[in-house]
Amino acid sequence: MESLEVKVINRSHHPLPSYGTPGAAGMDVRAYLPEGPVTLKPMQRALIPTGLYMQLPQGYECQIRPRSGLALNYGISIVNSPGTVDADYRGEIGIILINLGENDFTVNDGERICQMVIKQYTHVKWEEVDSLDRTKREDGAFGHTGLG
Repeated sequence: MESLEVKVINRSHHPLPSYGTPGAAGMDVRAYLPEGPVTLKPMQRALIPTGLYMQLPQGYECQIRPRSGLALNYGISIVNSPGTVDADYRGEIGIILINLGENDFTVNDGERICQMVIKQYTHVKWEEVDSLDRTKREDGAFGHTGLG
């Protein structure tokens, strides 16, 4: 498997993001809440700091995704999912959590709050045309192929 070196500053006292298993695509990221826990009421959102700053190589982005266990068990998600951290951003990585559940949810310092995936991307060079190549699907969308 390929690896990529990424420069990182960790101002929290927590471990760096890490993979839970050898086959995991995403790394667990922890909340950095030195001022104390943050409680999210239903439908409330908050920016949760991580204490992490990174320098991605050009051509890469960091995607921030919800953790499935928090989503299923508590209704905790990420507002702009997946969130993107661009290669030229140098500020602290913050996670915009939202409570879509029915009960208050408390985020504690050091709690694993999201997944981080580093991905390569391509810039698009647009070619304006008057028509597009035809396909069997054409403009069918939103369930046009039916159920099952």
